[in-house]
Amino acid sequence: MRITRTRSARLAAGIVTAGLLVGLAACSSADDSSDEPAVSAGPDGTDDGTTLTLWTRAPLEKQAKLLVAAYNDTHENQVELTVVPNDDYVAKVGAAAGSDGLPDLFAADIVYVPNWVEQGLFQDLTTQIDGLAFKDEINQGHLSAGTVDGKEHVLPFVLDLSMLFWNKDLFAEAGLDPEKAPANLTEYAEAAKAVQALNKPDTYGTATGLNCGGCLVFTWFPSVWADGEQVMNEDGTESLLNSDTAKSVYSTWKDLWDSGAVLPSSEDEAGPTWTAGFTEGKVGLMFYPATLLSSTTGFDVGVAGIPGPEGGASTFVGGDGIGVSKDSENAAQAWNFLSWMMSEDAQVGVLAKNNDVVSRGDLADNEFSSKDPRLITINEVAGKGDTPVALNFQQAFNAPSSPWLTMVRDAVLGDGANVDADNDEITAVLGQ
Repeated sequence: MRITRTRSARLAAGIVTAGLLVGLAACSSADDSSDEPAVSAGPDGTDDGTTLTLWTRAPLEKQAKLLVAAYNDTHENQVELTVVPNDDYVAKVGAAAGSDGLPDLFAADIVYVPNWVEQGLFQDLTTQIDGLAFKDEINQGHLSAGTVDGKEHVLPFVLDLSMLFWNKDLFAEAGLDPEKAPANLTEYAEAAKAVQALNKPDTYGTATGLNCGGCLVFTWFPSVWADGEQVMNEDGTESLLNSDTAKSVYSTWKDLWDSGAVLPSSEDEAGPTWTAGFTEGKVGLMFYPATLLSSTTGFDVGVAGIPGPEGGASTFVGGDGIGVSKDSENAAQAWNFLSWMMSEDAQVGVLAKNNDVVSRGDLADNEFSSKDPRLITINEVAGKGDTPVALNFQQAFNAPSSPWLTMVRDAVLGDGANVDADNDEITAVLGQ
């Protein structure tokens, strides 16, 4: 896994408007509190009955509520949770940062974390994090995303990984081995076509979001990584998405589309319902968020890492990191919540118990995951993934009119003749 973080490259991937950048820069220059380590009364912080405030975005509401409820039940400190609609979160954080109104703790999509650390929104937690006996077991992608100039600022809040999910019931009907995951993209395509050949009403081999740049980043980048290739150079200024490996990914999906094995609504799917077909049992297999495992019921589901054209397994290490804000005056108490959050009580007793991914490798095989081997698989694949970072990641990949989205649509829905030119356009945006 390649995760490099230099100060210049750490100006992050994410949806950051010009106005927000100005606001964050202003608050960073006006307040240098983030340069000082958060004060802790001990390795576990202080639990003295302080009321702490915490913000998270709506997609992580379930996990956040479980963690906060468990902490509040066992500590004198009490955390007040605010769940913010996903589309409003960046603007809310930006406005609060500019007015010194951030909560004690706040979580952030991991692709925003590097920028917000760079802008001084999080306090330095290096001493506290380095003091954790299990630091080396914490997901390194999330730790790295929050590290600038050797100073650490965030811990993993909730991991969200892209994984290969398949419907075992449909596999069995199609004459496939329901206990065996496709080993490479060729086998993936063969399985999708086999399910399609069942000719079941409203049932399709596979699905994706062909009008959702973020969905495609989350699910297609791992196929490149699985074959040992990269999607960008280390500085995030050059796209490598016209490699032979990447072209093989596109050609596989073009063949699937042309064969009719892809859910038709995938063509215009912009993100809101891109997983619905599989969740409803109407799709044979797809690359899917691991956090939805507990929500996928009613049929048997298999889980594996995302393969490349030649094989291997990888994942996009997404989700949210969390840290103490620059505005908090309760740093020691906030650290008490964070240190507890990384404990076995929280990672296993709360997250694993509810079929969520743990953030510590040493807890991957636990009393709950041992009852469900799929959880062990997800936890283990987490260490084989990557979290790409680039200054203009949003414009290059996630935006509705991004050159990445143009490339995929040209390659899959078109004739595939423009991949090299489209890749140059991605590089042009990355290098701005």
